[in-house]
This record gives sequence, structure tokens and C-alpha cells, in this order.
Amino acid sequence: MEKITRKAEKAPFIVKTLEQLYPETPIPLDHADPYTLLVAVLLSAQCTDARVNTITPKLFALADAPEKMIKLSVEQIREVIKPCGLSPRKSKAIWELSNIIIHQHGGEVPQSFEHLEALPGVGHKTASVVMSQAFGVPAFPVDTHIHRLATRWKLTSGKNVVQTEKDLKKLFEKKLWNKLHLQIIFFGREHCPARAHDPNLCPICSVVGCKKGS
Repeated sequence: MEKITRKAEKAPFIVKTLEQLYPETPIPLDHADPYTLLVAVLLSAQCTDARVNTITPKLFALADAPEKMIKLSVEQIREVIKPCGLSPRKSKAIWELSNIIIHQHGGEVPQSFEHLEALPGVGHKTASVVMSQAFGVPAFPVDTHIHRLATRWKLTSGKNVVQTEKDLKKLFEKKLWNKLHLQIIFFGREHCPARAHDPNLCPICSVVGCKKGS
């Protein structure tokens, strides 16, 4: 296939390719509701989704709602989530955000970026995942993997995830964002890894090109 170089032409090709490969996009983190998703996403920082999914059943067996979580001590939470890494910080954040959800939001996870990002341990990316996957609000969570592929495909010249998110939102239709960010993550894991990547064998890089050194 002839190489595509213009961003405006790359976008529909990428969407079509990802839709063919990943028509269904199950959420990688196991959860039952917005609260358990919020906790799982928080735990996934610098930890694989697969590992988080081995830890959350143990944690949620003890506490799967904020009212139950604050009955545990921070140390009890830490003991359970230790394999996820950063357990001192994460356990404190989980207890504190649970307390805030009870006392400031009536026990329900807030449905706004502003209130979510005000919670301990919750940054913009985590809030974006919760807004998109729990509440269906258009968002484009950009993690290091999406940033890497967007740079590799020359869709952004952004030096950080903030700029990359802005560039991707301009490039792709809003109605696609929630599904597309998951499709890109799945594609990166299966076809476009950071290391030992052959662009000529990649269904997307072979057509849109690949930034040197990426």
C-alpha cells in the first residue's frame, strides 16, 4: 500500500485499521462500578493491568465501596496492594479519596473532571479513564503507551502527554475517543511494541511511516 504522510489522511486509515483489528474493546481493568474502576486505575500507575487484576479481587473482597474502605487502616490496604508498587502512597490515597467521596460526594464517585482531579492520587489521566469508561463522557486518556505511538506515527510533536492529548483530540472525531484510546493500547501491546519492533511488519507503521528512533 502507498505510504500516507499527511495527518489528515493518517487518521481515517488508523481508525479503519484499529476497528478491523479490535471491533470490541473490553476495559482491561476488572471492576464492578465507578468506585472499583477508580481504585483499579489508581493502582495501575507504574503497574501492569494484569497484575492489578490479580490484586483487586483480594482488596475488593475486603472493601468494594468507600464506606467499607475507610473501615480498613491504611496499613491494611497497603499490605494487600503491595505487589502493585508505590503502596505507601497508593494506600493513603485510596483511604483518603474514599473518605472524601463519602463526606463530600454522598458516597458516589463524582462525575466531573474537576472533582475527580481534586481527589488524592487522581491525576488527569486517571480522571479521563473514569469519565470515559465509567460514565461514557468523551475523553482521550493518554498514557505513556499512547504518547509513544502517537509520536511514532508522527501524529504529534508533543514532548508530553498533555500536548499529545490536545493533538489527538483535534485529529480524531470526539465520538471515537473513548473506544480509540483502548484500541491504540491494544494495538501497541500486540503489534507495535517499544522494543524489537519491525515497522515493515506493522499494520500501521508500514503505511503511515515511523519516526526515526521510536
